[in-house]
Amino acid sequence: MEFVQEMIAQYGYIALYFLLALGIIGLPIPDEVLMTFVGYLASIGIFGYSAAVSVSLLGAMSGMILSYELGRKIGKPLIWKYGKWLLLTPERLEKAEGWFNRYGLWTVSFGYFIPGIRHLTCYLSGISGIERRKYWLFAGAGALVWCVLFITLGYFIGVQFE
Repeated sequence: MEFVQEMIAQYGYIALYFLLALGIIGLPIPDEVLMTFVGYLASIGIFGYSAAVSVSLLGAMSGMILSYELGRKIGKPLIWKYGKWLLLTPERLEKAEGWFNRYGLWTVSFGYFIPGIRHLTCYLSGISGIERRKYWLFAGAGALVWCVLFITLGYFIGVQFE
């Protein structure tokens, strides 16, 4: 987390964007902690609340779109070969596929709230050939709620400490 704090302190919104995009792709970045911290920074005036939500949403969606496209173009062999480096294990893939088969695109929206599943739903959407517009709609809705929830949580925690 120290690395994340340093990046945010040094590069601000740019770091927020890239950290969230890379975290969604599967790199081990504590996304929820990051956004809660950003909400706290908004509460003390370092970040603007609306700007933080907007940049977070863009970062999350960029990661989701890139993961979707990788899943669409390369498919499961990508996850089998390189997933271990991104903590995307065969067990997590199997669990995500079960959710995906049971709940369809709602898994993309609600998957944001389940670490490990969040990272796989985008790849699975691409692998499954789900239409881009539908994917973007469900992914965007989930990302918006996820970003607003954690940034707002951090904001109110910050207000309580003042």
